[in-house]
Amino acid sequence: MIRLRSIKKIYRVGSQQVPALNGIDLEIADGEFLAIMGPSGSGKSTLMNIVGCLDRPTEGLYQLDGINVGRLGDAQLAKIRNRRLGFVFQSFNLLPRLRAVDQVALPLVYRGVANRKRAAMAALRLVGLENRADHKPTQLSGGQQQRVAIARALVGNPTIILADEPTGALDTRTSHDVMEIFRRLNETRGITIAFVTHEHEVAAYTRRIVSFRDGKIISDVPNVPSYAQPAPMATEPAPS
Repeated sequence: MIRLRSIKKIYRVGSQQVPALNGIDLEIADGEFLAIMGPSGSGKSTLMNIVGCLDRPTEGLYQLDGINVGRLGDAQLAKIRNRRLGFVFQSFNLLPRLRAVDQVALPLVYRGVANRKRAAMAALRLVGLENRADHKPTQLSGGQQQRVAIARALVGNPTIILADEPTGALDTRTSHDVMEIFRRLNETRGITIAFVTHEHEVAAYTRRIVSFRDGKIISDVPNVPSYAQPAPMATEPAPS
């Protein structure tokens, strides 16, 4: 599905050139569930912005389902973002005056979709929040706000969800609940899910961990998700 070859991204800061990505080669197949890890400034969020068609590489090839994304215009990129990709961020990015159901329905406005409320309610049901449909962000907990954001990412039936530190503002218990939602979406709906995270507990849910440092991939390894690992065997007490 996603193929990156020799991707470089260089930012200009005054007269200086600051490399953010330095020759990234990466493939993400349909239905994968992976984490992208690394310290701040390692390039992982820059990569996600490129994969999400929010930014363009300075050099290199990005193919999405065989299409050379670098050759697309702004309108075509916007269409891909609206129809193929779902985004979830650490800060939720909810509008303060809108009810949850209207937050979720918002992406469908740009498509001119009829029955937007019905689709939004179905997405809220997927994340267990249909009973909070009429609540505004100030009436929701942090975990509930993030679930609204996930429902908003889902409402357009994306094939890929990109999540940038989605549990960074949540406590441990709520982070676990949110990761369970992502796990179910990956397993039952086959959605490709890629996370940027600093948290090893979050990465432990995924099946592949890609680690970044200084704009390069330093490791790319499979992972047995924490929920799939067998429980340790009970040991018999030593004979007295």
